[in-house]
Amino acid sequence: MSYEKVTKGQSRLIIGTKQTLKAMKSGDVSEVFLADDADKKLTGKIADLASELDIMCHHVDSMKKLGAACGIDVGASTVAIKKD
Repeated sequence: MSYEKVTKGQSRLIIGTKQTLKAMKSGDVSEVFLADDADKKLTGKIADLASELDIMCHHVDSMKKLGAACGIDVGASTVAIKKD
């Protein structure tokens, strides 16, 4: 289900840790997706901030699959969906 949601939201995606953190701090994010096989130092910051800002956080099993769902050829550790 989570990968499907990312695939459907292609036009509103923010891909990558730095971009996701910046957008979260700006209040532009409705939910985030974290790959469980990504570096926990990176995803931990996102998860902590999501909790602090009350942003829905989803966990997926694979960076590779998350990247593919975003339409990119590399893995993605974090992906955010912009607010409408």
